[in-house]
Amino acid sequence: MIETVTTTSFSVAEALAAFLHTGFQSGGSFALWRKPKSSKLEFVLDELDGVRKVGMNLEELPAGFIIHPFEDQENKQAYFINASNYLSIDLTSDLKEADLPQWIQAPKNIEYKSLLKKAGPEQNSEDISQKIHDGDSREHFLALVEQSISEIEKGNLEKVVPARTKHLDLPEEFDLAKAIKSMLESYPNSFVNFFHIPQVGTWMGASPEVLIETQGDYFHTMSLAGTQAAKGDNPLKSVAWTQKEIEEQALVSRYIVDCFKKIRLREYEEHGPKTVMAGNLLHLRSDFKVNMKATNFPQLGSVMLDLLHPTSAVCGMPRKEAHEFLKANEGFDRSFFAGFLGPVNIDNTTSIYVNLRTASFQEGKVTLYAGAGVTEDSDPEKEWEETEMKCEIIGKFIQKSIA
Repeated sequence: MIETVTTTSFSVAEALAAFLHTGFQSGGSFALWRKPKSSKLEFVLDELDGVRKVGMNLEELPAGFIIHPFEDQENKQAYFINASNYLSIDLTSDLKEADLPQWIQAPKNIEYKSLLKKAGPEQNSEDISQKIHDGDSREHFLALVEQSISEIEKGNLEKVVPARTKHLDLPEEFDLAKAIKSMLESYPNSFVNFFHIPQVGTWMGASPEVLIETQGDYFHTMSLAGTQAAKGDNPLKSVAWTQKEIEEQALVSRYIVDCFKKIRLREYEEHGPKTVMAGNLLHLRSDFKVNMKATNFPQLGSVMLDLLHPTSAVCGMPRKEAHEFLKANEGFDRSFFAGFLGPVNIDNTTSIYVNLRTASFQEGKVTLYAGAGVTEDSDPEKEWEETEMKCEIIGKFIQKSIA
């Protein structure tokens, strides 16, 4: 069932609450999102009670929402929320409750904390304590960065992207709809998203990075790396990038070009690098575009998704060696952080994003995730500060969104 609604006299917060209530009450999987620079809020609800998994041939999938963890899966499958029910609303139009379809339930009050308390997979307290110890520890992360630099100086790695976590208690009277609404307003250039798969995970985020996108005959990807705080009245013009940050972003661009070479694709457009803003952070970005019809490559989306994930921007280079290093030394399970997610085959478009600037809910707590690109010129203290800034992107909405 696919519907598009333009309505009046119903607040965005109430619409979000209605979507969330409908999803949680169904007992199944659901997702909602707004793409960068878009005014359209989209919602899918799967009628299947259980967990749905699919292969990675994007072009053959039905309309829905795909989620894949950081780790490659042996069966080459991802979680999938089928668009059994789909609804989009225009956030710039006035909304009216009466115009929502009957399958959308609009409650007056929702106790989100009770819904989110056991939103994720069941874990024992010992597992949670170990994850907090390894992922949240400042000393552990600084030592990991030092170890990363040492491996780069030895020539074993060219770049590596260690990550960390930050755990927060879910505040009393936490208002999830208010948090998502604030993110929509604060991050117009990001992929703001929320998804829930029972007994698998409940996550929300605001990712700035497209992994792959196909729209009609065109394919798009980007290299995004380098991070600094946006400062001053005109941060895009006053920014100054260091050689370390420029080289870090160039490595990601070269990785994408190398993937094109692997499949003998020579006809592509490259634009950048340029400075872009995502929330209160600045990044360097290059964009790559391919005409799939002209190059006779209709399955380029699926092929590049397999080649790119996990990208050098979230793992490192060489990819295999960087991945093995992180798995041996990082000390926690990334789960869906630095994996990918997004809508598939909706309105002739598939938009897959790297799952960055994200948080997961479990056992009355929220886990924030952040990584930092390490090269031989990295300073461990500065890399820690970068992860703190990235955690703040989502963390501030958790702490301030009180009913």
